[in-house]
Amino acid sequence: MPIAVDIDVMLARRKMSVGELAERVGITPANLAVLKNGRAKAVRFTTLAALCEVLDCQPGDLLRWEADAADRPDGAAETVGGVRS
Repeated sequence: MPIAVDIDVMLARRKMSVGELAERVGITPANLAVLKNGRAKAVRFTTLAALCEVLDCQPGDLLRWEADAADRPDGAAETVGGVRS
C-alpha cells in the first residue's frame, strides 16, 4: 500500500507502549495494531486527531505516501540518491 504508517517511530520517540497509546487514545490495542502495521483501509479523523494529541505530533509524522512502481506514470520505481527503491 502506498501509505506508510510511522506510529512505531513516534512511540519510540515518546517512549510509550502500544497499550498505553491505545488506552490514552480510546481504541483497542487490536485496532491500534491494525493501524500501526499498515493493514487498516481507513482511519477516522477523530482517531488521527487523538493520536496526534497524545503523541504531540502532526498527521504527517504518522502517515506518509510512498510511490509504488504501479503508481508511477512510467511504471518505474522511485529513485532516491540514485538508488532504486
